Amino acid sequence: MADIPGIIEGAHEGKGIGIRFLRHIERNSVLLFMVSAEENDIGASYETLLNELREYNPELLDKGRVLAVTKCDLIDKDIEKELAPTLPKGIPHVFISSVSGEGLKELKDMLWEALQS
Repeated sequence: MADIPGIIEGAHEGKGIGIRFLRHIERNSVLLFMVSAEENDIGASYETLLNELREYNPELLDKGRVLAVTKCDLIDKDIEKELAPTLPKGIPHVFISSVSGEGLKELKDMLWEALQS
C-alpha cells in the first residue's frame, strides 16, 4: 500500500521526487490518495494526482484506490455533507483527522477491505 500525498503536478516529468516515488507506487496493490479538506476543489486535486499516474504508467489506474479527505477537524459535519456528493465517483472515501482521530478506524477498515479484494 502507498499513500499518495507526495505526488505533485509534473511528477511524471521528474519534478520533486517524481519518478522515484512513482516507481515505489508500482510495487503496491492499493493506493491511498490523501487530499486536504482545505483544497478548493478536492475532486480536481484528486484528478491531478490520477493524471500523474496516468502519464507515468496507465496500468497504475488498475490498482485499488481509497480517498482520504484529511484535516476534517477544520470543517464541520455540515460542510462534510456538502462536500461528499462532489467527491470522485467510484472510489471509496472517508473524512479523517490525525489531530482528533476521526475517521481513522473507518480508513483502516477500508484499506483492509481493499487489500483483501
